[in-house]
Amino acid sequence: MFYRLLARLLDYPTAELQSALPEIWAQLEKLPEGERKVVGNFLAHLHWEDMTEWQALYVRTFDMVPDNALHLSHHLFGDDKNRGPALIDLSEFYKEYGLELAANELPDYLPLMLEFSSQLEQDEAKMFLSQWVKVLGQLALNLEKVESPYAPLIRLIEQRSQLVTAKAA
Repeated sequence: MFYRLLARLLDYPTAELQSALPEIWAQLEKLPEGERKVVGNFLAHLHWEDMTEWQALYVRTFDMVPDNALHLSHHLFGDDKNRGPALIDLSEFYKEYGLELAANELPDYLPLMLEFSSQLEQDEAKMFLSQWVKVLGQLALNLEKVESPYAPLIRLIEQRSQLVTAKAA
């Protein structure tokens, strides 16, 4: 539920999403208190935005600033030739789980990755996303620098994606 919820909130805002906000508010009760507060604050912020303003905020945040891109491999490779093979590998990974992408979809788009993760067991989702934890941390930092309301959502995903390491005895 967590990953699907965040996937919806990090995707481009639509009238469909806006009409689903009451349902999303209701889902918050299923989250742990800290996560509920973060997502609730985000929703409260957007409550005051009309759809056009919300869409403009999204475009300004993610589409106009490459350092804030939701295509995570961009943060690792930029436009380097190695990005293509990484995207192919990720697409092949999805296929192993029965997920076929549309021709115009890139597999490293964070909302898509979160939607995919929502279909996995919790530990499996954490393992999948843990590969991207450094990128998520950098993205959250970039968004925090510009005081984006999206920053706390990315931080939540980063925190959920960290693998717990055993402490030395």
